[in-house]
Amino acid sequence: MNTTTNINALSVFIFIGVCQGFILSFFLILKSSSNIKANLYQGLLLLSLALLMLEQFLNLTGYIVKVLPITNYSEPLNFTLGPLIYLFVKRSTDQSGSKKDWLHFIIFFFYLGYMCLDFLQSNDFKYNSYVNSYHPGWPMLKAQTVIPDDPLGIKSWVNLATAVQLIVYISLALRHLVKTLSQAGGSIFRTNDEILKPLRNMVFHFIIVIAIFIIVKICFKGDTGDYFIGFYVSIIFLITTFRVMYDSTYFERSTSFMDLSIGKYRKSSLTETGKQKILNNIILELETRHYFSDNLASLSELAKKIGESPHHVSQVINEKLNESFFELLASYRVEEAKRILSDKKNENLTIEEISENVGYNSKTAFNNAFKKLTGKTPSEFRKSINP
Repeated sequence: MNTTTNINALSVFIFIGVCQGFILSFFLILKSSSNIKANLYQGLLLLSLALLMLEQFLNLTGYIVKVLPITNYSEPLNFTLGPLIYLFVKRSTDQSGSKKDWLHFIIFFFYLGYMCLDFLQSNDFKYNSYVNSYHPGWPMLKAQTVIPDDPLGIKSWVNLATAVQLIVYISLALRHLVKTLSQAGGSIFRTNDEILKPLRNMVFHFIIVIAIFIIVKICFKGDTGDYFIGFYVSIIFLITTFRVMYDSTYFERSTSFMDLSIGKYRKSSLTETGKQKILNNIILELETRHYFSDNLASLSELAKKIGESPHHVSQVINEKLNESFFELLASYRVEEAKRILSDKKNENLTIEEISENVGYNSKTAFNNAFKKLTGKTPSEFRKSINP
């Protein structure tokens, strides 16, 4: 058994990225005070990436031989990346959540159970697995399987399945963003929305990751080229760490770790008086002019109406109201819907009509937002008011 270890600059850089990933995921999962559902999924995404990169570091340096029982522990996590990307994007624009979100992880749970067959194998078998993936020229050990490790013969298809699942979920995330941006009056290549623009950039970065993954698997034998992916993600983690250092409100809102703009609010020229003025104008537009009822309402359009930049409007909403623009919009729309539902003169209005009146294009989105904020569906609320 070859126990040679090798630490070089690349492995050190990846290890630093792993540490940053763990720290960022910890704060996103446990310390976020707003957009909890979105940031929970983002935190789990970073945690999955960090765990994948940690095993990559162990294999790259040879230290995996010191901990052979955990060989291939991260392989099932490949099937969490796509769902977590999609759910983070979706919940960043729709905070209602769904009890069915877990269904996206069925493949992960299945493969995690299937990998238990691998975890039961001897250390010699696991050593051969490491050698086959990272040092195909090294001699193998004589090892027998305790029980069949791949009775369904699916392990050889894992890389292809990973790529396909990532492409499917990235496509779903992109489709959701295109639809949301269209409703906001923008496009995937033209938007200044402070929530949607970082999400779009994150999706584009993961398209690059998928491209690197496919190229690596075509050009390198086994997993010998995976360090390209680890290096790219480590760079993103490093930049994100600098963002956190320069932005004290980073964990107080939903924002993508792949948004590379550093110091979003740190260098803001806004004074407290200026912030209060913007806040007053925002409230005026929402409460007096009912801007929320516009089904094409967007952060950039609201900023135009009050004569401010989207950057400053987003900052004020985040800092003064501790909400994102979409959360603020939803709260006003739901309050207006409650008023309409409580008025007996509106008994003949359908839920779909009320949904449209308060600015929603989708009855489902309206129902989800209403239940999120009130604990009841619009129909249940109406019955409770008018039994």
